[in-house]
Amino acid sequence: VQLQASGGGLVQAGGSLRISCVGSGFSLYDHGIGWFRQAPGREREGVSWIRNSGGSTFYANSVKGRFTITRDLAKNTVYLQMNSLKPEDTAVYYCAAGPKTLIASMWPTGRNMDYWGEGTLVTVSS
Repeated sequence: VQLQASGGGLVQAGGSLRISCVGSGFSLYDHGIGWFRQAPGREREGVSWIRNSGGSTFYANSVKGRFTITRDLAKNTVYLQMNSLKPEDTAVYYCAAGPKTLIASMWPTGRNMDYWGEGTLVTVSS
């Protein structure tokens, strides 16, 4: 069972980036998927969540209207499209698989999620 995040990089403020999370060894349809991030010196925080069926999504207030989470079940992949990026979005982004429906106690820290992927670094320059 593995989750692999990729697509991070360096982008100027106002720019866009799409990061991906590929699952292997299990089906993403059996899990809700969350994106979390951790900046240096700060606690991990939830960014976005998508239900297993893809029919429900959730966003942190700080990214609402700028980020969009989607999934491609055929590719067993979840994406996070990030637009209008700000320097404060700079962080290591992690994807994690959890229950089909988001449980309140798991947000925003990602506590007790089932699987975690290695992070991908997103750096936004001013």
